[in-house]
Amino acid sequence: MPFFRALLVIFAIAVVLCVAAFLVTSNRKYLRWAWLLFRLGIAAALLFFAVLLLERIV
Repeated sequence: MPFFRALLVIFAIAVVLCVAAFLVTSNRKYLRWAWLLFRLGIAAALLFFAVLLLERIV
């Protein structure tokens, strides 16, 4: 469980850094990276909650 929490925090920090880089440089590739990392973060969050639910059931 600590692994998933750390992973979610890393994704959140990476998204914020990519958006900040876009605001500084106006380079759209940083927004594409932010969007990709955001989607991966959502997938990781869903996996985190699935594992949490599975632990409660078992």
